[in-house]
Amino acid sequence: MLSQVMVKKLIVAAAVARERAYAPYSGYVVGAAVLFESGKIYSGCNVENASYGLTNCAERTAIFKGVSEGERVVVAVAISVTGGKAGSPCGACRQVIREFGAKAVVISAAENGEYFTRTLEELLPDSFGPEFLSGSEEV
Repeated sequence: MLSQVMVKKLIVAAAVARERAYAPYSGYVVGAAVLFESGKIYSGCNVENASYGLTNCAERTAIFKGVSEGERVVVAVAISVTGGKAGSPCGACRQVIREFGAKAVVISAAENGEYFTRTLEELLPDSFGPEFLSGSEEV
């Protein structure tokens, strides 16, 4: 279980990351902060591209940063969006979170301070993971 202090710390880190988002096409700016098992927090923002399919979400940006530094287990992911309604990770982000944090907590925060938490299991029930692949070790 995450402490309220850690929840707030992750929301603030995600909000700071949101300020660096590159979203000239949708205008929907998102920041993320990911807590790994090591205790380190990596942040990221969404980065859009004129070729929309090449856009990368904030959650995946932050997770990939951590993984590229040797992290493997996601404990929690916080996202921060503009406006008064908290967003939720897209399907692709949910699957990437699942790869590294099947038991992760997801915190979805709006710019106005409102937020909610869900487990990844609530957001992605009956999910597919590495344990389903032949010869793969469970992460």
